[in-house]
Amino acid sequence: MGAKDTKAKEFLSDNRRFADLFNYYLYDGDQVIKAEDLCERDTAKVLSFFGADKKEISKQKWRDLLKSAIIKTTEYGIFVLLGVENQSEVHYAMPVRNMIYDGMEYSSQVNEAARQHKKDKDYADKAEFLSGFKREDKLTPVITLTVYWGAEEWDAPRSLHDMIDEKYHTIMRYVDNYHLNLVIPNEIENFDKFQTSLGAVLEFIKASKSEEMMDKVVHNNPMFTQLDNEAVSTINIFTGVQLPVEEKKGKMDMCKAWEDHRMSGIKEGKIEGKIEGKEIVNRLILCLMKDGRQEDLVKAASDSEYQEELIQYYGLDKEEEKLEV
Repeated sequence: MGAKDTKAKEFLSDNRRFADLFNYYLYDGDQVIKAEDLCERDTAKVLSFFGADKKEISKQKWRDLLKSAIIKTTEYGIFVLLGVENQSEVHYAMPVRNMIYDGMEYSSQVNEAARQHKKDKDYADKAEFLSGFKREDKLTPVITLTVYWGAEEWDAPRSLHDMIDEKYHTIMRYVDNYHLNLVIPNEIENFDKFQTSLGAVLEFIKASKSEEMMDKVVHNNPMFTQLDNEAVSTINIFTGVQLPVEEKKGKMDMCKAWEDHRMSGIKEGKIEGKIEGKEIVNRLILCLMKDGRQEDLVKAASDSEYQEELIQYYGLDKEEEKLEV
């Protein structure tokens, strides 16, 4: 697992952020799912089946995150399983990948029911015995949410049907579809629906393609004045900026850190500009000396406009390999 995948998993492992993510996606930001009602589940699932030679084959898959949740939407709560798949890059086969995860989860529920019924010997008839599942048995819903941590657009398929060639259109109504549940920073319009630092991180990622946009986001969102260290380090990894993380304080004023970051970049740019400018002038002097143009050399030393004209004449403002020095 790469650094980005590890950081995304670590960041969303926090129950508050995990609940915030699903409240945004399922309930438009309403605080329905509570952090205290979430419980970690085993992310590893094993699917067993028989191959052509009748030998049992087992496949094991690991989700990024899986938690059970009791969602209280009425006078009683409903029990669901919530899974997260983190993507730092676009994945062009994500519908199939998530469909497998969900299928294995449902298969695991059926197998668990079969084990319990076999132990209790409570099958009503042969059909229930062969199914391993009784008439009144019900499955627990599984909702898998894919979080894309990139600033670019998601140009990959969003459903199983998107992955099938259009030439099959006459039979597609018989092919069951599987839709992705996607959270994409670039498509979020209202980050106020988030209640934790998750919103600030996703908003900064969305703005990360432009220095001007990043500056605007940092200064317009009050959450950036007291941003937790986990959020800052997550921003650093996914956007490439290198903001200092103050481990002892736990939180930091990202507005100030951002200004320091910008000033540092400006200073570095000025220094690099001075070095580059000095190198170009030095090469101009060599060109003039080579051509024996002593008068031009004296004039260039005192006349900046003439100096710039000569620099362009000799091609010194272009890439070094194209210079005629």
